[in-house]
Amino acid sequence: MFSHDCEIEGRVRLIAVLLWILCSAAVASAQSVTTIAPRALVMDVGTGAVLFDKAADEPTAPASLAKLMTAELVFRDLKSGKITLDTQFPVSEHAWKTAQGGASMFARLGSSIRVEDLLRGLIVQSGADAAIALAEGIGGSEESFAAMMNKRAGDLGMTHSHFIDCWGSPNSAQTVSARDLAKLAQHVIATYPDYYHFFGEKEFTWSKVRQLNRNPILFNEVNGDGLKVGNLPDGGFNLVGSAASGERRLIVVILDAKSAKDRAEEARKLFNWGFRGFEVKDLFALDEQVGAARVYGGAKAEVPLLTEAPVRLMTARGASERLTGKIVYSGPLLAPVEAGTTVARLKIYHGATLALDVPLKTGEAVELGDLSQRAKDAAFELGLQVFNKTLNYAFRSGRKATETATAQ
Repeated sequence: MFSHDCEIEGRVRLIAVLLWILCSAAVASAQSVTTIAPRALVMDVGTGAVLFDKAADEPTAPASLAKLMTAELVFRDLKSGKITLDTQFPVSEHAWKTAQGGASMFARLGSSIRVEDLLRGLIVQSGADAAIALAEGIGGSEESFAAMMNKRAGDLGMTHSHFIDCWGSPNSAQTVSARDLAKLAQHVIATYPDYYHFFGEKEFTWSKVRQLNRNPILFNEVNGDGLKVGNLPDGGFNLVGSAASGERRLIVVILDAKSAKDRAEEARKLFNWGFRGFEVKDLFALDEQVGAARVYGGAKAEVPLLTEAPVRLMTARGASERLTGKIVYSGPLLAPVEAGTTVARLKIYHGATLALDVPLKTGEAVELGDLSQRAKDAAFELGLQVFNKTLNYAFRSGRKATETATAQ
């Protein structure tokens, strides 16, 4: 279990911890590999560890990568039984017109097409007509479906993403980030194994027009099996890809590459780097205690925080480096506290890179304390607030005095 010091910022308590890898390997620094892509991220799917990121939280235009969110909503309805692969949706005039002159599955105006075929038109052929037919069929209109996309993005923690439409128009208000797209890809891979195969299909023919999947990792030595690419008319070549090697799977995101060649080469390089240079390090077992959270007004002052799943970290072969981490939660927790409730997150860093972010749950229930315990906690919180206010006042006064002296 971690030893820790407490630091309170507003209502968020941060428990600073030091993680020492007691072997010769630790997370590699991001400087061990470079990319000419302006924005990029490499994630290990099994551990959730971010092995590399470059401007991974900067928002940028998704282009056709917006169709990944469209696919997620379709998969969700398939999994829940709201629709089936044999459900048919009509091709509206809006869907048909939007696809003219761009990526299209060449769906006939007024025809009705099975969801299974529309998914191939969406994913393999990247057709705007397929995307809009699915959006209108599920959401009633493209506008309503875009609202569903944004709601779903929020549910998945995609904090830098906003969608205007289902197919990825070059609207400046439509944004994603590399980290958000990696989260989405990880979710799709884990949640929809029955439908993930669509991303790996290399070609699809509709209306007698055969089209190849544009994802380059499906055709090179990486042996990728998904997900998607996209680019805007004036440049910005994007890719979200996944590949497996042995028991390991990686996700690579490339955003705003200058050409299709750069996009393919940088993805290939990052996949090879991620697979060859890392191994798995076990940090915590399932239900192992990592730390504790303070409880206000409870029969106990603290509640143990346990892992919800085994915590593993990708470590670089032949390196030795100290990691840092912290447990983050809004606290103190208010009694009563139920056992098994997710209340905190363990965040592990190497340098400035967030390498791992996993949930922590309460290890036991804490009942409401008696009157004397609640009074004691109230007095402690009041004293803490007074201390913080005094400290902030002293800091501001000292800074003001320094500024005055400098001005003189």
